[in-house]
Amino acid sequence: MNELEQVSRAFPVGSAGARSGGWWGMMTLIATEASLFAYLIFSYFYLASQTAQQWPPEGTPQIGVGAFNTGVLLLSSVFVWLCERLVRRRRIRWASLSMGVGLLLGLVFVGIQWMEWRDHPYGIATHQYGSLYFTITGFHVLHVLVGLIVLLMLLIWTAMGYFDERRSAALKIGSLYWHFVDAVWIFIFATLYVTPFIL
Repeated sequence: MNELEQVSRAFPVGSAGARSGGWWGMMTLIATEASLFAYLIFSYFYLASQTAQQWPPEGTPQIGVGAFNTGVLLLSSVFVWLCERLVRRRRIRWASLSMGVGLLLGLVFVGIQWMEWRDHPYGIATHQYGSLYFTITGFHVLHVLVGLIVLLMLLIWTAMGYFDERRSAALKIGSLYWHFVDAVWIFIFATLYVTPFIL
């Protein structure tokens, strides 16, 4: 392999190291996006405390669907994490398969969320709860879609052999975003699906 081919194989990986500029950039993005979701969840609880009507107006949500979708997303995160571990052991074929399963589970999550939106008897403009529900879950799905694009690129680069145990900064950084998206969903699930049974 000549020098040009070696450079082209390494090019998409980015700077090496767990604390590269990309890592700090991702941490800044995560802090910003976490603040956005914190504000939305705060708005949910604030408006719920100020209304005299039943909250949610249509009664408690279907917690089973939300719980299943939560499991799908968390399992996706496990496979993305497993991909990182397999890359470090130079098991590229298994790493690619693991990332592919993580990507597929993310798509399943979006499909279930879409069906759940379609089955609701209310829309985004029906009442305050509907506006908050669709805004919070809608923003989250947008983040999931961005994450799916990231996972697709990581899958391609993993399959092409761009990553190894020493040079996998892009894989770690992209995976970090996906784990953040999954962690945010846990708070959203607890807020929208669990608290109506408690409060």
